[in-house]
Amino acid sequence: MSGRMFWNGTGIPFRTGESVATALMRAGIIAFGTAPTGQARTVFCGIGLCQGCLIRVEGRLTEACLLPAREGLHLEAETGGGQDV
Repeated sequence: MSGRMFWNGTGIPFRTGESVATALMRAGIIAFGTAPTGQARTVFCGIGLCQGCLIRVEGRLTEACLLPAREGLHLEAETGGGQDV
């Protein structure tokens, strides 16, 4: 492991070079919130096109599959409509 980020306040380890989505899934977290349709947010395309993996990173929406994991990131599940993407 190379560091720790925080998912809804819980420490999540990550390896150097992996995305936030990869680290979360490796930690057993596969649902990243709820989409406006009621479906779980999760990784679908893995390249940022579908926006299925939207999360809040220090208050801002971003795709978990595109964001490199780094020490001390504070991440939260996205349960809103995703309007600020």
